[in-house]
Amino acid sequence: MEPRAAQVQRRERLGRQQEDRPSREGEPHSGGAECPGGVGGNAEVHRGPDLVQWTQHMQAVKTQLLEQAQGQLMELLDQAMWEAVQAYPLQDRPVPSVPPDSLRKTREPSLGKRKVFIIRKSLLDELMEVPHFRTIYHMFVAGLCVFIISTLAIDLIDEGRLMMEFDLLTFSFGQLPLALVTWVPMFLSTLLVPYQALRLWERPQSGGAWTLRVGLGCLLLAAHTVVLGILPVHVAVEYQLPPASRCVLVFEQVRLLMKSYSFLRETGPGTLWARGGEGIRAPSFSSYLYFLFCPTLIYRETYPRTPNVRWNYVAKNFAQALGCVLYACFILGRLCVPVFANMSQEPFSTRALVLSIMHATLPGIFMLLLIFFAFLHCWLNAFAEMLRFGDRMFYRDWWNSTSFSNYYRTWNVVVHDWLYSYVYQDGLWLLGGRARGAAMLGVFLVSAVVHEYIFCFVLGFFYPVMLLLFLVFGGPLNFTMHDRRTGPAWNVLMWTLLFLGQGIQVSLYCQEWYARRHCPLPQTTFWGLVTPRSWSCHT
Repeated sequence: MEPRAAQVQRRERLGRQQEDRPSREGEPHSGGAECPGGVGGNAEVHRGPDLVQWTQHMQAVKTQLLEQAQGQLMELLDQAMWEAVQAYPLQDRPVPSVPPDSLRKTREPSLGKRKVFIIRKSLLDELMEVPHFRTIYHMFVAGLCVFIISTLAIDLIDEGRLMMEFDLLTFSFGQLPLALVTWVPMFLSTLLVPYQALRLWERPQSGGAWTLRVGLGCLLLAAHTVVLGILPVHVAVEYQLPPASRCVLVFEQVRLLMKSYSFLRETGPGTLWARGGEGIRAPSFSSYLYFLFCPTLIYRETYPRTPNVRWNYVAKNFAQALGCVLYACFILGRLCVPVFANMSQEPFSTRALVLSIMHATLPGIFMLLLIFFAFLHCWLNAFAEMLRFGDRMFYRDWWNSTSFSNYYRTWNVVVHDWLYSYVYQDGLWLLGGRARGAAMLGVFLVSAVVHEYIFCFVLGFFYPVMLLLFLVFGGPLNFTMHDRRTGPAWNVLMWTLLFLGQGIQVSLYCQEWYARRHCPLPQTTFWGLVTPRSWSCHT
């Protein structure tokens, strides 16, 4: 730092320069009367030195201000350090450091964090505005056109005429009216029972049989759970519903159960613990009815709404969902059925199993993308638009994930919000805010069991491929491939594992499906139902 005496001398020198400049500017210019042009020339000559002097003066002022600020800051820091040293007790103890929990709290959400709904578009709708991304969508549409052309060409060559047979589609959606009729009592039970149970739990202002009303509400909820749990299973088994019709029942069964729980979880505690006369108002029936149809599993009495309905957008999304169903039928019919239809009748070999898994990776990843686009984007956006539901974030950019923990959070935001709110956070609350690993493991167990139940319901047999993939591979990958793994290589690894996982599922489930058709059990036993038939059906 420059000595203070030098600073004083420089300020005095700058002051003398400022005092001398006006006197020089007032002196007459030689030759100014004889030559008019000389006046302008002398002005230009003097203007140059004045501008240079003014610039030098401002530079000196800036330097002086910076030096003064630096000196004052150093004095403040020295004083603060001296006071800290004087206040620190004179005993042997380690230097205090930043607690690790504080850093973890900045990364992990708080225990009481709640879902906040805002008006926002789906990510694919935003990306479709980019021409480069829209071209990728056009490529998938072109692939569907190629499948249709190949089907017509094969029919023309083999049959001698053009015929579009949708045997797989008609088989999969067989007895759909029966599934829709079964849905009606399931929906009516969900519409009436949870809301009526909440009204029974309201504490009256005066004395009364409130305990009896609470018990009656719990009995109604138990009956409601039995109806949702047994009725669709009974209809599917009794009438041998095909896979797509079973999908309608099991998805609605799980959805209505999750919505019922969310409604009671959000409104029940306040109603049960409210004292009589406090004016706790039950939510309106219209808000509950709206919640049963809107594309979210988290109950709120109000949601952000869009101003109007774009019916052309609704029709476009339903048409795209139907196109995805046709696309999936073409993929299964052309890439899976010819490979796996007779595989169970051939001798088992490791080579054939590995080749079948590798062959199934491409149709498997196509099925994953079609399910994502048809349901999470088209179907949910269509209902959101019809109901003017504003928050369209049903998924995030899961395709950019570099870790499986991020993939699980972003693939299906609708289900993730429910698991996070009612399994993870409630588990942390029961554990006293500790053991986050145990709460996360509970989320994995619930998700794995429900996914395996859905596969078992749809396919009609128990083959725990999904359960093992979730618990044996999904759990360890969630803890090893965490969010600190970044970079393109980790994204490539995640996609490679997704390809292999989808190939394993498609291959093993298709083999088991055809093995149970080719090798039926002579008599139905428990072990015969739970033992994979594809392990022994090789004739």
